[in-house]
Amino acid sequence: MQPTTDRDTTTWYLIHTKPRQERIALTNLERQGYTCYLPLLRVEKIRRRKAEVVSEPLFARYLFVRLDTSDNGPSWAPIRSTLGVSQLVRFGTRPAKVEDPLVDLLRSRELAQPTEPLFSQGDTVVITEGPFAGLEAAYQMVDAEQRAMVLLHILSQPVPVKIDAASLRKVN
Repeated sequence: MQPTTDRDTTTWYLIHTKPRQERIALTNLERQGYTCYLPLLRVEKIRRRKAEVVSEPLFARYLFVRLDTSDNGPSWAPIRSTLGVSQLVRFGTRPAKVEDPLVDLLRSRELAQPTEPLFSQGDTVVITEGPFAGLEAAYQMVDAEQRAMVLLHILSQPVPVKIDAASLRKVN
């Protein structure tokens, strides 16, 4: 007779979601008792004419789900009809397994990841609105009132100007 061992029979798999429904799929899968992970990236974006920090999925339209691979585990069938889910990612007929170290690495990087600013000091930006529209400037910083400080070159002199961050666009 073989001794019984307590080994983990669960593995991470990849879910393909419907467009912009990663959080809906995550919520509905978790309500059904599945363990899920949606890696997020914190970025600064312009919303309602103000710069604010938002969390968006690191991989658009994908999230990870931990499923039991043993015959005793819960059925995977409800996943297909879960609101927000498009399908389980497969290679041929086999569901795509994701190794634990990769998910652990993503989790640790997500926790250590600083917020990505919209602009960095020294970036070349174009002013899109107002009296300086169309002019290039060097981005400096954001002040306490959430207005961007840029340096415009006027008459061969750098002139600091405060401008609404929503009126700036980064030059590639």
